[in-house]
Formats: sequence, structure tokens, C-alpha cells
Amino acid sequence: MRLPPKWVRRGILAPLVILLALVVVALLPAWLTIALIVSIFLEPRLRTPRLLLMVAIYLLWDAAAIVVLFGLWIASGFGWRIHSRGFQHAHYRFVARMLGFLFWNAHWVLRLDIDVRVPEGFHDDDQPRVIASRHAGPGDSFILIHAVLNWFDRSPRIVLKDTMQWDPAVDVVLNRLPNRFIAPPPVAGRVGGARSPGPRSTPSVPLTDRISELANGMEERDALVIFPEGGNFTPERRARAIDRLRAAGLTSAAERAARLMNVMAPRPAGLFAALDAAPHADVFLVAHTGLDRIRTVGDVWRELPTDKTITMQVWNVPRAEIPDDHDARTDWLMDQWERIDGWIEARRA
Repeated sequence: MRLPPKWVRRGILAPLVILLALVVVALLPAWLTIALIVSIFLEPRLRTPRLLLMVAIYLLWDAAAIVVLFGLWIASGFGWRIHSRGFQHAHYRFVARMLGFLFWNAHWVLRLDIDVRVPEGFHDDDQPRVIASRHAGPGDSFILIHAVLNWFDRSPRIVLKDTMQWDPAVDVVLNRLPNRFIAPPPVAGRVGGARSPGPRSTPSVPLTDRISELANGMEERDALVIFPEGGNFTPERRARAIDRLRAAGLTSAAERAARLMNVMAPRPAGLFAALDAAPHADVFLVAHTGLDRIRTVGDVWRELPTDKTITMQVWNVPRAEIPDDHDARTDWLMDQWERIDGWIEARRA
């Protein structure tokens, strides 16, 4: 769905979320009682009440975030100093606490655990980093940013889809921090990571330039987070990624992409722009499993409210090991995605 304009998101969607949260709070006791009675006889894991409670928690979480963000806007002089260093730090701390609260509830309500594995010496330096992650399943970006803020102790700069702005709290807070929303062009216009003109391609500045600007401004303990696949993994998107490479005449890359069973062929343009703009930043690759089978609302119903552990594996690639030549760097990136694919396959086996 096309993203509505800013005034609709802030003036209509945000108040609707607050109103919906109040309605849910008023009706939640009755809904939970009915759901518990039904689930006792039909669902051994109490799927319905657990999922219902988590939805209510998320709505309240979202509404509370909108109210606090409005308070920060007033405190900044009605937006006058909202982009100052002090208020940016306040927003980062606020996001860290809100995500910590959300996943604490997910742990107890959904019995969701997150196992993060990092290389030795991961916390030993303050240098800026580029974090490139696979993209699979709803919520993996939330989990990664939660890890970056609360476990990695870094300030993330995120390259993400503009559709995330449908959530009013996400819309407000991420537009106040150094992030870049991208509007994917029509499928037919995607070739080799480039963006062709289309009805949604409104920014006058090219995507690679916007990512370069984001990476170039990184300071100590900053981390640029990017998802080179460009979207959540699905078999259909995987097939389109392979077709795109073949259409561009990249036969060898298409054959390698066809051997990837759990990830999609990465688009190199955005990541390479970040690498060129931050020549001293090491790269960290992120693989994870646990949300792979959750792609639709039906999948959420079947899979999410169960005992589940999301395993996140982080690898470090020192900058000196990354080639400068574009073709060699493209091969290097595909090597990393083959490594991620192999790790996922081994976890499933």
C-alpha cells in the first residue's frame, strides 16, 4: 500500500492508535476471560489469550511511545532543538528502554527467547561499524535494533523501507534520528540494486548518495544497519532476485543465487555506498533463525505464540579483508551470503 502523507500519519493515524489502545484496555478483561475459557478446552498452549495479550501490550506500547514523543517535542521547544545532540541521545535512550520493555513482555507472554552470539572482542572498541543483516520474518528488524541498542551498546543508523512509517511511533522517532527510509520501485524496475524512476521514487537524491551521507557522519559507537536483500525472504522474492540477475546478464551471480535456499541474493549498491563512505568501519554480518516460517497472518497464528528461541549469530569481517574492486567486492558479498545460508541450513538440520 502506498504510504500516506505525513499529515495523515501524524494527524490521523497517531490519534487512532491512542484511541484503539484505550478501547482495547477497556475491553481486554472480557476478551481475555472468553479466550481463556475457550482455550482451556481447545488449545493446550493457550494460543489465543497469549496472542491477544501481546497485541494489547503492543498497542499500549505504541500509544505510550506516541505520548512520550509528543512530550519530547514540546520539551525541545516545540521541535526547535529536536535534532540537537542532547535530544538525539534522549531519543536513543528512550527507544532502547521501550524495546527492552517490549521484548521483556514477549519473553514472558510468548515464551520468546533471543540467543545472541558475537565474536570474541566484539565489545572492545568504540569504532563505528556497518552491520549487514539477512531479512526474514516480521519483527527481525525490531530484534536487531534491540540488540544493537541494549546489547551492543551502539547508536543505530538504519536503512529501512518507507512502509515502516505506517506505525506512527516508528514514523516519529526514526524520522527524528539519523535514518534513511527507502521507497522500493516497482519490481520490473529493480536491476542490480539500482532504483529506476517510478511513482514511489520521489526523493531527488539517489539512494546511494543518501546512504553515503548517513555512513559518512558516523561517530564513535555508531552503527549503520542495512538489510542488503531489500525485503523479507519469501520463495517468490528469491525467484525474482534470481531472474533479475539473469536479466542483467549476470549469469554466474544468478547461478550462485539459485544455490541459496534460505536467503535472497543481496543487492550490493547500498552496502557498497556505506563501505565507501566509512572506510575505517569494520563490517559485521548477522544471521538469525526462528522467524523464518512466519510470513503471513496465518503463520503468526500457527507459529508465534509457542516456546521459541531466536538465535542470532554475528560475524566480524575486518575492513582490510574487504576488496576495493567492485567485482571482487561483489564476489565477497556473495561469499558472505553463502556463509549465512549455510549457517541457517545447518541450524535447521
